Amino acid sequence: MVRIRIPADRVHENLGRYMLVDGMDIVLDLEKSKGAMVHDARSGRDFVDFFSFFASQPIGMNHPRMCNQETIEYLGRAALHKPSNSDVYTVEMAEYVETFGRVAVPKSFKHLFFIEGGGLAVENALKTAFDWKYHKNKAKGIDKEGSKIIHFRHCFHGRTGYTMSLTDSFDLRKTAHFPKFDWPRITTPWITFPLEGENLKAVEAAETQAIAEIHQALQASPHEIAGLIIEPIQGEGGDNHFRGEFFEALRKICDENEILLIFDEVQSGLGLTGKMWAFQHFNITPDIVCFGKKTQVCGIMVTGRIDDVDNVFKVSSRLNSTWGGNFVDMIRSRLHLEIIEEEKLVDRARTSGEILLGRFQKLQAELGGGIENARGRGLMCAFSVSDGFSRKEMLAKIYENGVIALPCGRRSIRVRPSLDISREVLEAGIDKIEAAIKTVVAAGKA
Repeated sequence: MVRIRIPADRVHENLGRYMLVDGMDIVLDLEKSKGAMVHDARSGRDFVDFFSFFASQPIGMNHPRMCNQETIEYLGRAALHKPSNSDVYTVEMAEYVETFGRVAVPKSFKHLFFIEGGGLAVENALKTAFDWKYHKNKAKGIDKEGSKIIHFRHCFHGRTGYTMSLTDSFDLRKTAHFPKFDWPRITTPWITFPLEGENLKAVEAAETQAIAEIHQALQASPHEIAGLIIEPIQGEGGDNHFRGEFFEALRKICDENEILLIFDEVQSGLGLTGKMWAFQHFNITPDIVCFGKKTQVCGIMVTGRIDDVDNVFKVSSRLNSTWGGNFVDMIRSRLHLEIIEEEKLVDRARTSGEILLGRFQKLQAELGGGIENARGRGLMCAFSVSDGFSRKEMLAKIYENGVIALPCGRRSIRVRPSLDISREVLEAGIDKIEAAIKTVVAAGKA
């Protein structure tokens, strides 16, 4: 068999013949990358990974549990086949679902649906809500489809058909000129930290406005609102955090108006925030949680609230796909879940996150300008670049210093280490970021 061999220094060139190659300069070395250190096969450099493939990598590269011969053979055997999980079942799939249910699914959730892609997970959450609302209306003799979803400004829920009508990214290239539904979009009452004084007054006023807008949407379409969706922490929109009191108000509105409360935890889920799910930081439970990224297999988990009608989990083919989630991803995810459980990585994300956020807060106070609004839960952390300084320049300097981080919102920088990042690598990465920021700030003040 002829197998093509392409050297690392030609990867971008070869890909560019067929694709838009506008990603990172590095060429990931799958063998030499270790833990939260990514090795660039082209330059030979090592980078501290505060990126983790857009927060989709729960465990660092080449974890010993993943690299032993038994695991490689197990994954290899599974990779020989791609069964249609939706209709043909296997022992391996059953073992994955059992492990996911035991380790990651809170007791109040009764239903699971798996599919490939976070956007498609959200899309099926919406379909679940549309179906449920139709049946609720029908039972009351109301001839209306549940056809609208309340969502928030600056959100990112995906790039698929339905999710295009939700996503309100600052990067308009992702949604511009594509057909969309005119669904109610609500003011986002995010927190500016520290949450006290004028900052507290501002977020309370924004919450009041958001709730008023939701009630206006309900009055305009009293029987057509099927669901309300929100990211418990908006990721791409700027790492925007919300108060627990606001989530409690949303829960009350959804209960009183027969709306399903949907939390999009594709990015925040599976331990990143220091709890298995970000909603667990608050005194509420959503009706549907969308998951993906770190779970490797995407999908939704749904509470028993929908069981008062013949819902999508009771009627064949209302929700379905050929693959029903990727088979090999299920095998890998099961192994990741076992590592997360055995090594108590959700707790580690919480303690590592305290170090990370504490360092950013200390730097912010020390500099007195350059960065602001340091914020985070667990390892889902960010800071904003102060007016008068260039985020692009700051990110470039951070990369030059050997750390991979990402922008979010209009002027923020976010970090997303893997759950098992060591204290040594975490501190080294923060040191490099601090040095980069100080260099840029000093040049800007000169």
